[in-house]
Amino acid sequence: MSSAPAPAPKPRSRVPKTVWDLIFTLVIPILILSPNLLGDGIGVASVLGEGQTGNIRAYLLAALIPVVYVLWDIVVNRNVSPVALIGGAGAIFSGALAFWYVDGFWYAIKDSARSYLVGLAFLLSALTSVPLFRVFLDAASIGEAPEERALTQRALRDPALHRGLVAGTVIFALVDILGGIVNSVVNYQRVTAKFGTDAFNAQIAEVNAIMRVPSMAISFLGIFAAIYFVQKAVKARFGADASVFETAQLAQKVREEDARQREA
Repeated sequence: MSSAPAPAPKPRSRVPKTVWDLIFTLVIPILILSPNLLGDGIGVASVLGEGQTGNIRAYLLAALIPVVYVLWDIVVNRNVSPVALIGGAGAIFSGALAFWYVDGFWYAIKDSARSYLVGLAFLLSALTSVPLFRVFLDAASIGEAPEERALTQRALRDPALHRGLVAGTVIFALVDILGGIVNSVVNYQRVTAKFGTDAFNAQIAEVNAIMRVPSMAISFLGIFAAIYFVQKAVKARFGADASVFETAQLAQKVREEDARQREA
């Protein structure tokens, strides 16, 4: 009598990317900035040097690790989508600003500079033929066949959809700028120590922990509000059953419209 085959080994569960994002962009920087990571005033700064030198090195390390992580993710995963490239450019910009040694008001502005820059870029793009919020929708159709993708692009260039994309881009930009203002106010109120001190690094770590959830909530609010205006335009143009999330469906709507025009 033959024995039953051994069950196949279960595949190892992979750590979700969101977890890695939190580890490298929030948890590790906070630990590096903490002056009491190992207790009794011993932290990463004390290992990297004495006094101000160690604190500045710890500050730079905490600021640059998220930058390296984002760029590593783009290179290793070969993620060259417009969304990823915008994120990479923002990460490089934030990394460069880390070398601007300021505190008080200017630090509060610097910590939100990325939000201000992205918001301004999106506002200016709303005046062009390619509103930047469209890059999020373009990314959804990357995996389509060339013919389907071309039809989807035609749908997004439709004047009615363009107006929805402009409205969505403006809303997204304004909410992003609002998030930057909120972050600046919190930083100005809480990061009051002088640059290069233990207290300065500790206050930055505290604000980073406090602001992560509110910042994410504001970002999602901007995205959802922008999608609402685009979705409204899609339904008004292609029917109540059309959806901005169904790019293949949009392509089919364009194909059906072309067929009706040929028959007319």
